[in-house]
Amino acid sequence: MNFSSLTSFDKQCLPFILQHADMIGYSFVRNPEDLAHLQLLLEYGPQTTIGVVIKIETAEAVQQLPALLLQGMTHPGFAVMIARGDLAVEIGFERLGEIQEEILWICEAAHTPVIWATQVLENLNKSGIATRAEITDVGLAAQADCIMINKGAYTIKVMETIKEVLSRNSGHHHKKRYRFRRLGIAAGFFANDGKLI
Repeated sequence: MNFSSLTSFDKQCLPFILQHADMIGYSFVRNPEDLAHLQLLLEYGPQTTIGVVIKIETAEAVQQLPALLLQGMTHPGFAVMIARGDLAVEIGFERLGEIQEEILWICEAAHTPVIWATQVLENLNKSGIATRAEITDVGLAAQADCIMINKGAYTIKVMETIKEVLSRNSGHHHKKRYRFRRLGIAAGFFANDGKLI
């Protein structure tokens, strides 16, 4: 089924967003045509420099990531969010680690900022106690340019924990500096008609 990622309600909200916001988050973007459609609508507003953050949360968005990046970079203020919750459901939880790494690699090569999102230190934010997996997750989040957290009773503690973990990890590496291997997203985009391999 072919349907637009922008709903009629989204389009009604755009004039208000253009007047009051610095950036717009674009959920469930699937292909460069979706992004081009939004960019076209934004050009008619009073604030043409509004930033756009596309949320990578569908298998199709992963498959089309190189084309999405090319389209996104045609306008200033473009970034990518790895929306790991929905993405894990779409591609399978066992593939999330691999795919989020590849998204980070490709976005860094394209000089596109990445937001690491979904349930970062969620347990700490709700209960005041972090799990070991959450602390490891924050260490991995250092590879992104920004970390999104949710609201919670322990938000200040979450911020302090993130700062502590990132400051300790920063001496070991800067973003992505490892050895390259074949990137399935890029290879699939160019060789297999955009199929995730």
